[in-house]
This record gives sequence, structure tokens and C-alpha cells, in this order.
Amino acid sequence: MEDLSLGRRKGVDDFEAISARRDTEIPLLHEIIFSSNDKPKLLSQLSTLLSDLGLNIREAHVFSTTDGLCLDVFVVDGWETEETDGLLQQLKETAKRNPSLSNLTSSASERISELQEKIGESEFDRDLLQIEEKIASGSSGDLYRGTYLDVDVAIKYLRAEHVNDNSKVEFLQEIMILRSVNHENVVRFYGACTKQRKYLIVTEYMAGGNLYDFLHKHNKTLELSFILRIAIGISKGMDYLHQNNIIHRDLKSANLLIGDGQVVKIADFGVSRQRSQEGDMTAETGTYRWMAPEVINHKPYDHKADVFSFAIVLWELVTSKVPYENLTPLQAALSVRQGLRLVIPSGVHPRISKLIQRCWGENPNTRPVFSEITAELEDILQPIQPPPAPKEAIDIPNKRYR
Repeated sequence: MEDLSLGRRKGVDDFEAISARRDTEIPLLHEIIFSSNDKPKLLSQLSTLLSDLGLNIREAHVFSTTDGLCLDVFVVDGWETEETDGLLQQLKETAKRNPSLSNLTSSASERISELQEKIGESEFDRDLLQIEEKIASGSSGDLYRGTYLDVDVAIKYLRAEHVNDNSKVEFLQEIMILRSVNHENVVRFYGACTKQRKYLIVTEYMAGGNLYDFLHKHNKTLELSFILRIAIGISKGMDYLHQNNIIHRDLKSANLLIGDGQVVKIADFGVSRQRSQEGDMTAETGTYRWMAPEVINHKPYDHKADVFSFAIVLWELVTSKVPYENLTPLQAALSVRQGLRLVIPSGVHPRISKLIQRCWGENPNTRPVFSEITAELEDILQPIQPPPAPKEAIDIPNKRYR
């Protein structure tokens, strides 16, 4: 089980931490990472394994790659010493007694090598990259503005202290997806470096920033024609991805970028994957406020999970509100699991309201595909479409790419 790693954690810094307890004393925490083939009920089996050892799960995160590798990351308490050799040995012995866990894969480092080999040598010349100011920081990386061959670009770095096997797999996964796509509503890929000390991805720079900030930091009330054009762009981009067997798995307003001419582009493919011919996925992946109920429940799911997430984004566009803003992310997920949906204001266009409800239906099979969604949105837009504005008259705020 070379694929099992342990690490000590002093605290929980994820705002979506599974534990909601407010202990007066922070217990000793350990991080356990499993590498395995993605398969039904794996997360449940691993959770049971940890529970059988008397460990209490405080956080759980799942990452998947296009070729079926799954990384399950747990933060646990209940092991009272900093020494982890004994814990590792108990995990190995318990896993060996469970036939369903006996085929955990070879080391994640081997999988990283495989992904790097698939990506191959890039023609990207790092020496031609000019790095300017930092424009954003994420949980594991930093984003800079810069230029490459006199073109404005965004440069995403994997932060040194977060370089580990699962972060590398996620980064390589994003490169694999980006280099394979080409659509006006998907962010353009320029190149990447993975062989040197610092991993980086270079994409086009989007001056309008991300849709989440655009909607929620400036309390904008949007015209119906603008809402429809943005929604159509998202739908067309998602239709292209699905036609190419790519499931985004984390579609949300923060991963949608705005550029000149009110164009919107889909970004952030770190947890995306290609549909397997072997069956549906079960790994919980995404962001709770936008996550489909079948994903929350660890049931088999497919591309229709993205349609559910699109419904939440469309709701954001027509309300300019944060989804489930009065609930924590975990509370929102549990509410969706029990059938709760957001309230659609009565003033929303009735056909848009009906479309949102179809897209977030409990049964994935009744949700429309993106080609149907695009056709419906274009039909709603057609009678209210204003004449195109002169290019210089289109006002895109000078915001930052996420």
C-alpha cells in the first residue's frame, strides 16, 4: 500500500469542513490519503475502514483523473499520538482483510509519471513568459497576470508548500483537459510546465474577472438580454464539453470568466474527467452549494450532474444572490439531499423559471441536455434581442481573472 500516506494536521482550515463542532481544545489531527481506482462505494468503504479503527472523520475530499484514478483525502482525529507508524500498520492490516480494498493501486507517483508521459514535452518556452502582478490566491495555488509573446495571459502556479501527489494529479488533470479542448466558451490554453520545480499553467487573461465576483461583489441587477447571452455562452461551452465526453464536475459562477464583448468562458478543470465506458462515477466532487443530490449522496452520476450545477448558476444570474446564503455549505448540501431547492422569485421570466426547475430536478434522467437548454434560451432571447452595440460601447469592468 505505497499509495497510503499519513500527515499530521494541527487544525482545520477548510470553511467546508465536515465537522461543525467547536471544541475548546483542538485535537491532534492526521491526514490520510488513499490512491485507488475510482469505483462504486469506494468512499463509503474507506470511511468504514477508518471508523473501524476508532478514527473520527473531520474532512473528506475526493479527486479523480481522466483515466480513473481516485485520490481520497481524509482528515481524522482519534489517533492520540504524533507517531504514525502504528496507524499505518493498522490501516494496512485492516485493508488486507477487506477483499474490496485489496486492489488499491500502485503509488500515486507512478500515476503522475503516466500523466506526464501522456502530456508529453510542451513547446511552451518558459523564458518568453513575463510575470507581472499577483491577481488571486487559491487554496493551493497563486494566479498572476503576465504576457507571453506580447499576449496578455494568466499564469497559475501550484504553491510550493502544497506540492504533493494529489495536488500534482489535479494540476496534470487540468492540463490534460485544457490541451484537448478548443471552443469560444472554454478558456484558451497556451501552455504548461510540469518538469521543473514549479508547476504552472498559462491561459488567456479574462479582463472581466469571474462571474461570482461580477454578480455578488457589486450587487448588480442584470438586464434579461444580458442574463440570456451569458447563460447561452455557458450552455454552449458545456454542450461542447459533454459532446467530447468531458464532465466538468465543479461548474459554478467562480469558475466562469468574463471577457471583452460579454463573452463568458468555462475554466478550472482540476476535478473534471472524461466519461468512462465502464460506468458512472460515484466520487463526491465539486462545491456543495452547486452540487447535485446524486453526487452528495455518493450515488452513480454522469454528465447530468453538470446540468444541476448549471441550474444554480442560472438562478444566480436571475437573482444576483449567493445560493443558500443563510446556510453553511454543509447545511446547503444536506438540505439539497432532503429535496430543498432555492426559491425562484415571481418576477423571473416564466420560461426561465421552468427551465431552472427542469435542470435541478431530483431525477437526472428528466433533466435536459445542454443542446436543449441552449435552444430554449435562444428562443427566449430572440424576441427581446436588442441590436448589437458598437464594440467600444460595451462596458466590461476592469476586474481580475480568478
